[in-house]
Amino acid sequence: MTSKTKLPKGLTFEKALERLEKIVAELEEPERGLEASLELFEEGVALSRFCRGKLEEIQKRVDVVLKETPDGLVTEPLDADEEPGGGDDGDEEEA
Repeated sequence: MTSKTKLPKGLTFEKALERLEKIVAELEEPERGLEASLELFEEGVALSRFCRGKLEEIQKRVDVVLKETPDGLVTEPLDADEEPGGGDDGDEEEA
């Protein structure tokens, strides 16, 4: 594959993510040669860009819907280190 990897027509986010997971597993195999690894890497980068684009597209659509919502809901970035519920739920009470 070249640096301009062609992705399948009609590719969905879910299928791209599934293929990315397979590529990661294949790249972890020590027997894989350098050229084969490079081809997989190029495909993975193209799939990653595709997924990022889809996520950005969905985020824009969500933002539009929320702006049209009379309750004035807002989105906040997810923080991977934060526990669900904000982490300020009183569980830290130790005497």
